[in-house]
Amino acid sequence: MDSQKAQYNAGQISGQTREKASNILEKADNKVQSAKDNLQEGGQQMMAKAQGAEGAKDAIGANK
Repeated sequence: MDSQKAQYNAGQISGQTREKASNILEKADNKVQSAKDNLQEGGQQMMAKAQGAEGAKDAIGANK
């Protein structure tokens, strides 16, 4: 009986460990995706500012 109980407990612990690992990986994936989105947004903002600066240079004739 003790052997069966030990096997049951080991199975429970294994399942709980897998669930926790899955949750950790999901959270890490979400953080990576968020960082990727932030970098992409920042890059788009930089491009928009650069284009605006080029437009300002054109307007004042500094690009000649």
